[in-house]
Amino acid sequence: MSSSRYKAYNEIMPEPSPRSYRKPKRAEAEQATRRRITEAAVRLHGTVGPAMSSVTDVAKLAGVSRMTVYNHFPADLDLFKACSTHWATLNPFPDPAGWTAIDPSERMRTALGELYRWYTLNRDMLGNVLRDMPVVPALAEVMGGLWSPWMESVVRTLAQGWSARPGRPDTLDATLRLAVDFHTCRTLTGAGLDHTAAAELMARLVMEAAT
Repeated sequence: MSSSRYKAYNEIMPEPSPRSYRKPKRAEAEQATRRRITEAAVRLHGTVGPAMSSVTDVAKLAGVSRMTVYNHFPADLDLFKACSTHWATLNPFPDPAGWTAIDPSERMRTALGELYRWYTLNRDMLGNVLRDMPVVPALAEVMGGLWSPWMESVVRTLAQGWSARPGRPDTLDATLRLAVDFHTCRTLTGAGLDHTAAAELMARLVMEAAT
C-alpha cells in the first residue's frame, strides 16, 4: 500500500484510542471482582450460613475491601440474588417436568430418589439456608421467589394420578409435603438410611396414604 493510500486509509479508519482498550479490560476486571465476591459469599453460606456471613467476612475471603462489596452489592438482597443464581447454576434443582410422563407409582419413586440424592449432595448449603431464612429477611425474600415455587411444582407434579381417601382430603397432601421436605431426608439419612432407602420408604408411605 502506497504511503498516500495508507494515509487516506488511516484517515477513514483511525486506530482505536488507548481508552477504547481500557474500557473492556476494566469491565472484565469488575466482572471478575463481582464473581469473586459472589463465590466468597456462597462459600460462607455453605459453611457458617448466611446469618453468620458478615460483609467483612465476605470481603476478607474475596480479597477486597468492604466498600468494594457494597459497590457491587449495595443491599443484602442484591448479594443473595447473585449467590442463589450462581449456586443454582452449579447445582441445578431437580426438574419436575421430567417426571410427568412416568407412571404415578414409578414417578413417586423416581422423583423422591432424585430429590433425596440432590438433598444429600447439598446437605450443608440447604440446611444452612433453610435454617437462616426466618432470621434474614433478604434471604427469605429471595428464597420465597425460588424455593417456594419450585417446591409447589414438585408437590403438584407428584400429586398427579393420585386421589385422596374419601373423608380424608388432606392426608395425601400432608404426606406428600412431608416426603418432599428437605428435613425429612436429612432426618432419615441422619438416622442411618442411605438416600435411596429413605426415598423408597417415603414413596411407600405416600402411596399408602393415597390408596
